[in-house]
Amino acid sequence: MATLFFRKNRAEALGGDPRTGIIDIGSNSIRLVVYQGPARLPAILFNEKVMAGLGRGLGTTGAIEPGALKVARLALARFAAVAREMDVNELRTVATAAVRDAVNGHDLLDDARALGLTVELLSGEQEALGAGLGVLSAIPDADGIVGDLGGGSLELVRVKDGVIGERASFPLGVLRLAALKAEGPRKFDRAISKLIAAAGWEGAGAGLPLYLVGGSWRTLARLDMHQIGYPLPIIHQYEMTPMAVSRLGRTLSHVAKGKLRAIPNLSTARLPTLRDAGALLSVLLRHLDARTTIVSAFGLREGLLYAGLDPAERALDPLIVAARDEGRRLGRFAEHGDILDSWIAPLFAGEEPRLARLRHAACLLADVGWRANPEFRAERGVEIALHGNWVAIDAPGRAQVAQALFSSLGGGLTSPPPIPALTGTAETRRAMGWGLAMRLGQRLSGGLAGPLQRSRIDDDGAAIVLTLPGADRALYSEAVERRHKALAGLLGRGVAVRG
Repeated sequence: MATLFFRKNRAEALGGDPRTGIIDIGSNSIRLVVYQGPARLPAILFNEKVMAGLGRGLGTTGAIEPGALKVARLALARFAAVAREMDVNELRTVATAAVRDAVNGHDLLDDARALGLTVELLSGEQEALGAGLGVLSAIPDADGIVGDLGGGSLELVRVKDGVIGERASFPLGVLRLAALKAEGPRKFDRAISKLIAAAGWEGAGAGLPLYLVGGSWRTLARLDMHQIGYPLPIIHQYEMTPMAVSRLGRTLSHVAKGKLRAIPNLSTARLPTLRDAGALLSVLLRHLDARTTIVSAFGLREGLLYAGLDPAERALDPLIVAARDEGRRLGRFAEHGDILDSWIAPLFAGEEPRLARLRHAACLLADVGWRANPEFRAERGVEIALHGNWVAIDAPGRAQVAQALFSSLGGGLTSPPPIPALTGTAETRRAMGWGLAMRLGQRLSGGLAGPLQRSRIDDDGAAIVLTLPGADRALYSEAVERRHKALAGLLGRGVAVRG
């Protein structure tokens, strides 16, 4: 593995996690991302891209344009300097299709070496592997085909049961599509069909989702969110049906670019190629026979990080890892969330595993509103649950965690928007129960481990029974009793306290 190492950074010297950086030299953009935090799901400290367009014109000239090379050189110089200033421990630089295919790609590699960067020139298969691993790192139960659309190439990867299967790379990058489309829609379709069939992928996605990776397809999804008024502006695990993709194609065929530029959060740098990206997606869905699309915020860069983990780290649940880290940083007592989840678990013993992990995540985040103004703690909990940089959780799951935190932090049995628009009534009520149980546990224990470890809460069918041994009976104050009754009322039970 080619890497560039810097000195031990100040954060690590103070006991913090090391910092890892990746410079990704793509065919359309060049990006630096710096990560720090738990190895399974580190947080992003820095993320900047430059739209260099290295692959523009590559299909006709075979070379990277001089202007694009100049932009790339400036970007690499800045990113190398930023990484040094941030005391990045390990900096990895990778290049993909444009540099790999261009006759003058070596010029950019020479420039990178002069800056102290050692560039890994990834093959198409390595790109595909990285994209597939990136999706698995963020959607561990993914079962379908990953499609990674870059500027110079399209990678397809079969993923199932946490394993990478067949993979292929095609010269169908978004910067190459205009030349194909210029020959007309029939020839465009036939050219793609020929490539897909020759590689053995015709119908390979029958009944499966196509996981979308790449800036152009993410921008397409953001446009769909805007069109339908989707209430949660989170791109990860957003779903678009083939019908929605076709509708977007019709929209892009006549809407003015000025109107598109006015849409919030829509990348204006992607607009020139958005129509081509949509056209490719429509054709691809038809030939793969995929039933739907699911957007992944993770791709090649995250796949490179995931590839470096040992099997035990890969097996960790990224949602739980991230929620535990967030709770540790924003809460009062690091161990409290896990203990709180164990304490309330007997009340919800019949829940299936997918719900139990959402409840666990909520407990890990139970203290995140503590430092907020008391009048806004509940709202703070909702904001963190809905808008946090979580993965391995869909929009209904976010809404359930948000409701649990809202109820736990004083919001009671109301349900603020957009929670009702994202999940069902039964799911919301269940999350309210989680929240009121968390609220009771926190008030009883003061956020400490001991009282929860010595006490027990159960549902005996008639009452919510709180067992408090010996001197811990003194912890049962009027405030605790109120929360006990609120929880019991929601669950249709009476209350009982035993020694």
